[in-house]
Amino acid sequence: MSTARAVPQAIMHVDMDAFYASVEIRRNPALRNTPLVVAGQGPRGVVLSATYDVRALGVHAGQATSRARRLAPHAVFLSPDHEDYSRVSGGVMEVLRSITPRVEPLSLDEAFLDLAGATRRLGPPETIGETIRARVFDEQGITCSVGIADNKFTAKLAGALAKPDGLSVVRPEQVVDFLHPLPVDRLWGVGERTGALLAGLGLGTIGDVAHTSVETLSRALGPAAGRNLYELAWGRDRRPVIPWEPERSIGAEETFPTDVDDPVAIRRTLLALAHRTATRLRRAKAAGRTVTIKIRFADFTTLTRAKTLREATDVGHEIYAVACVLHGGLGLERARLRLVGIRVDGLVSGAYPRQLALGERVLGHRDAERAADAVRGRFGDSALTAAALLGRGAAAGGRSRR
Repeated sequence: MSTARAVPQAIMHVDMDAFYASVEIRRNPALRNTPLVVAGQGPRGVVLSATYDVRALGVHAGQATSRARRLAPHAVFLSPDHEDYSRVSGGVMEVLRSITPRVEPLSLDEAFLDLAGATRRLGPPETIGETIRARVFDEQGITCSVGIADNKFTAKLAGALAKPDGLSVVRPEQVVDFLHPLPVDRLWGVGERTGALLAGLGLGTIGDVAHTSVETLSRALGPAAGRNLYELAWGRDRRPVIPWEPERSIGAEETFPTDVDDPVAIRRTLLALAHRTATRLRRAKAAGRTVTIKIRFADFTTLTRAKTLREATDVGHEIYAVACVLHGGLGLERARLRLVGIRVDGLVSGAYPRQLALGERVLGHRDAERAADAVRGRFGDSALTAAALLGRGAAAGGRSRR
């Protein structure tokens, strides 16, 4: 790896370091240097993020919270604040899009950038990377790691090996020497099962895969997977950076800590999700016509039901009313549910015409909810909520999704 000369084609991978935990520390600096885990609580909670000292103990994202507590009993465990994470992510993505419009977000905390064109204005890729790292820290109070190469796969891997708070560049002539000593599970698409198959062939490093014929790999893994791993092992990845597109849907869902069969509790959760979804719609300056509910039963069976409205809406009260109709139409009675969710599709952006319903007042739910947005924007998301939701704790392990 080097930072002496610019690479011919520059693909950059930017990844926030321990993103959720870093945002919590930003909000409460007293947590700095404290072992920290952000995770859903309760028997079904999972880890979202952990500081690096806790990761060294074996704690990782996707792990059951109960397991993480056993591995790191001294750590501080915090429930996630998805709204805050979304706000910080938005700020980070603004920084990236000020560099180039060719930004492909992968999640709230990472993205690819195609620097074609940007280098003419801003200098070599490594200079741009240092600029991004400095701006993210100055403007958002968190750190990120940057990998630069001539393709997505190598750039992402370079950034991962630079963590935390680092930058690395892999030039085309360095790719083979960089990749081949690495363990085979660094290849995209190699999980536990594929890793076991490769181990059965005596392949333990990326270099081993590179020096195995495509035919042998295809017989073991299938034609597509065999060819793909062979190409990646030689650092060949032709996928382009696909710039961000406006969201086609916005929604939220919640997993209950234990299965729920109480219709009142389910309706209260739908109310919370409807308002959460509506808030996100308004923040995105969008509205949608199709409301969908998602129901997952205790046996993991999942179903959805949808209704399309005559006019687009960004009003929680209206989304909730439709969700209740859809839920009631299922006739679930006392069915035990594991998860419920709401999604709004058919999005339109900006101002949109809306005809008042017969008997509807000019000042109604829309105005009240926008006023509530202003209050929460000034005093925090917990400053104001629907009366029916007072005293309702967030479901442990619950998650929301944009």
